[in-house]
Amino acid sequence: MFNFSANNLFLLKRQPYDKATILIFKDHHTNRTYKLYDYTHSFDFQANVPYAISGKINSANQTLYLIIETAKIDRKHVQPV
Repeated sequence: MFNFSANNLFLLKRQPYDKATILIFKDHHTNRTYKLYDYTHSFDFQANVPYAISGKINSANQTLYLIIETAKIDRKHVQPV
């Protein structure tokens, strides 16, 4: 397993399943999208809020899984109201 971290991620889609919640995030700086897995069902992400997320990269059957361990609001990229 390897570590990953990314900043300035915005939630695009949330799909809950029995074993995990699958979350699609977009990095507004690089325009990359990330498919993240929340196996604990404990994260409550809001739309239009930037997040800093870190976790582990796990691989199985030639597929990479980004598993969330920690997430917080990315205060550097929050737009003032």
